Amino acid sequence: MSALFQPLSLRDVTIPNRVWMPPMCQYSAAPDGPDAGAPDDWHFAHYAARAAGGTGLIVVEATAVSPEGRISPYDLGIWNDTQVEAFRRITRFLVSQGTVPGIQLAHAGRKASTDRPWTGGAPLAPDAYGWQPVGPSPLAFDENHPVPTELTVDQIRETVGQFADAARRALAAGFEIAEIHGAHGYLIGNFLSPHSNHRTDAYGGSYENRTRFALEVVDAVRQVWPDDKPLFFRVSATDWLAEGGWTPDDTVRFARDLRAHGIDLLDVSSGGNASGVRIPTGPGYQVPFAARVKAETSLPVAAVGLITDVEQAEKILVNEEADAVFLGRELLRNPSWARLAARELGGDVHVPDQYHRSV
Repeated sequence: MSALFQPLSLRDVTIPNRVWMPPMCQYSAAPDGPDAGAPDDWHFAHYAARAAGGTGLIVVEATAVSPEGRISPYDLGIWNDTQVEAFRRITRFLVSQGTVPGIQLAHAGRKASTDRPWTGGAPLAPDAYGWQPVGPSPLAFDENHPVPTELTVDQIRETVGQFADAARRALAAGFEIAEIHGAHGYLIGNFLSPHSNHRTDAYGGSYENRTRFALEVVDAVRQVWPDDKPLFFRVSATDWLAEGGWTPDDTVRFARDLRAHGIDLLDVSSGGNASGVRIPTGPGYQVPFAARVKAETSLPVAAVGLITDVEQAEKILVNEEADAVFLGRELLRNPSWARLAARELGGDVHVPDQYHRSV
């Protein structure tokens, strides 16, 4: 059997194949009013199409644990029960297609309060639905972003509680896997990296202090997330800085800590925390980071980053560089990538009755 189409069991959840959809923001939710942050028809159609296309796991885009935790005012959120009810429509359909529904719980930190990418992505003023971002230290992401307000210890604890509350709501909304967003220069990643964390208290300085907030979030979420359901963590394996940033060595060490705190799989990405860096992108350019974590720790990993070709994806799994692959842009281009890959590799994948003529 093709490696891509072997099921993967984590705790008591079995994912039918290793073709997974990563979180990709759609910036399409209402920015205010009673439906702010709730998924709408666009989100339903977007995720439903990939489920009907045979994708084994769909992790819904970065979903904010508080209104101030959104990247943009148009992001999804899960800080109230109206949002929970709207998500149920999506999770029900995904399950009906044999797809496991997952959700990424996020706080944007110092990169919050920005416009949608296709309208420039610039920081927004209060009269344009904007707000004041926060971070571990008063350090702006770049010269175009405002200086964030440094979180107090009490505010850090409040944010930990918001992650736990969001996990409870995600469970009520029908999600079977939760992922904590610790990558791409958002709040948890801000704390992890010495590039963005200049604190001198218990949440800054040493590796142990810089990882404290992340592990507190993991512990709080794991406490309310059922023991039979998996918990993922997304990490940027490197800041791509020559010095003064988060490194692949840190990621391997952190993976062991995450495993000890109840994380079941590491979603390995990179970058996003330092502006102006040159990242040597290319097909599968982030796979080596995942492969190293897999080789040096006991934590399962998923690889992501310009994985587009069927043979390429299969080879990553056959070579034991990762336990699963996340396909981002390719699933935006082709919602039925999994079904087409199964045809090419002789794998078994769910096909809706209405689409049997396409097999």
